[in-house]
Amino acid sequence: MLGDISKAEHIYLACGYTDMRKSIDGLSAIVQQNFRLDPFSNSLFLFCGHKGNRIKALFWEGDGFVLLYKRLENGTFQWPRTQAQVRLISGQEFR
Repeated sequence: MLGDISKAEHIYLACGYTDMRKSIDGLSAIVQQNFRLDPFSNSLFLFCGHKGNRIKALFWEGDGFVLLYKRLENGTFQWPRTQAQVRLISGQEFR
């Protein structure tokens, strides 16, 4: 199924700001180079922009990447801004 992120074994937040102009290649490069993780693993990687009202999710489905994008019309996401690192979260925290 396209974009079935419920199958992800791990969920990672990219703390700090991410350039929301980046697409699949740019975000997977961040995962590999900055966080030393495998973007082809069964993991969901979440990125948030400077404004805090937009997130991107990167997920490998076995035959290709899925890139999800969400923009809030009102409000912002609660996002760790202080460190340029990755943080593992639980499925409950994600929901």
